[in-house]
Amino acid sequence: MAVTEPTSVTSSVDYGVPHVAVIMDGNGRWAKNRGWPRLVGHRRGAERVKQIVRACPDLGVRWLTVYAFSTENWKRSTEEVLGLMGIFARYIEKEADALAAEGVRMRFIGERSRLEPRLQKLMAGIEAKTAPNSRLNLTVAINYGGRDELARAAAQLARDYAAGKIGADELNEEALAARLDTAGLPDPDLVIRTSGETRTSNFLPWQSAYSEYEFTPTLWPDFTIDDLARILERFGGRDRRFGGAKA
Repeated sequence: MAVTEPTSVTSSVDYGVPHVAVIMDGNGRWAKNRGWPRLVGHRRGAERVKQIVRACPDLGVRWLTVYAFSTENWKRSTEEVLGLMGIFARYIEKEADALAAEGVRMRFIGERSRLEPRLQKLMAGIEAKTAPNSRLNLTVAINYGGRDELARAAAQLARDYAAGKIGADELNEEALAARLDTAGLPDPDLVIRTSGETRTSNFLPWQSAYSEYEFTPTLWPDFTIDDLARILERFGGRDRRFGGAKA
């Protein structure tokens, strides 16, 4: 079920939004609306990711972070969870060479220990394979939860302090940020959530403190390059003051 519909974006347009993060919501509802199993929607959603990834550099996006599986998603049925893990593994296996050839660097954030060893190995492999690339930085959040990330970072900070690696005067925002899964990555300029829901769902709470948000009713499998381009264009009209007063 490949995604093949055309888009009117035919040339490079830099909208000035270097880092876009996406909560890819609505796969299950997309399938249910058509009387199909939820996993069909997830497979269609994976196809959509491939299309958006390939379009991002031409739209001026240099960093793309997508929310693939949250720490809360383990509550779903065993069939759906196993199916999702299989989709992740197949995506990595099928796309590794293409991503490397297209200059995409792929990284993962989230707590990996609960994932199957085979999937962890595939994740580490594609990270190593694409490490030299910089045309697009693709970060995929798997078994990720913002509160969990902050708790793990705080625990590491406490261990480092107890071990004498840092002093009390170094217990600051920079020290905590350096221990997050996203250490070394820029904060997102724009966070998009599809499917009409208007909540952030524990996604990048620290990193998105000053991000702009866009909520769209479009279900993720129907989210096109044109949709992305229109959102990026609207972003250009926003006045980002980061807490300061308007000039």
